[in-house]
Amino acid sequence: MAGHSKFKNIMHRKGAQDKKRSGMFSKLSREITVAAKMGLPDPDMNPRLRAAVNAAKAQSMPKDNIQRAIDKASKGDTENYEEIRYEGFGPAGVSLIIEALTDNRNRTATNVRTAVAKNGGNLGASGSVSHAFDRVGLITYPAGAGDAEKVFEAALEAGAEDVTSSDDGHEIWTAVADLHEVAKALEPVLGEAEGAKLAWRPQTMIAVDEGDAATLFKLIDALDDDDDVQTVWGNYEVSDEVMEKLG
Repeated sequence: MAGHSKFKNIMHRKGAQDKKRSGMFSKLSREITVAAKMGLPDPDMNPRLRAAVNAAKAQSMPKDNIQRAIDKASKGDTENYEEIRYEGFGPAGVSLIIEALTDNRNRTATNVRTAVAKNGGNLGASGSVSHAFDRVGLITYPAGAGDAEKVFEAALEAGAEDVTSSDDGHEIWTAVADLHEVAKALEPVLGEAEGAKLAWRPQTMIAVDEGDAATLFKLIDALDDDDDVQTVWGNYEVSDEVMEKLG
């Protein structure tokens, strides 16, 4: 089990905290509704829903909003969302995987393609970049959950495959099939996770300089502003020095 890596994505890069609150709640609500619709509307009996609810709680989403999102699925009072994955390239040849939940495939495809094209990137065919990523489970905890040693030992005992700890928090990696069992095993030791979801982990990283990093972050922000886009994964690595220059 490795102890550290420099994997970065939109969920964890510096500056992600400035996401618009309403937009974030919209994305969280959509995931809760889809998870509840795909399984039982009880978080204790539906691992994906439990993970979605925990993620919402971690962002201080009101309980009423969470329950309303679950009720929409229970009452059938919701759009038929489908999960779509787009693959492409950003500045400096960075590989990007864009995951969306949408009730209008044409609208989402147009918006994603436009955002990518306007910010130094281009979309590729399905499979054009995903072969360079591993499909894994990712459980995230804030730095306050414990020091690196405590989290590492807890993750090892729970059956995780890898742990990344930094000042920003902890990322615990699992096999896809083990995600929810590991998350459940960690709760008594570390508390509820900020998030537990399937992730795309790059096999190799690309170092991005200041100019390309600024354009790349504009691209990611443009995608993140779209309510249909849930997560953007990338194989980019930006040094602390460059991040400081970008502010």
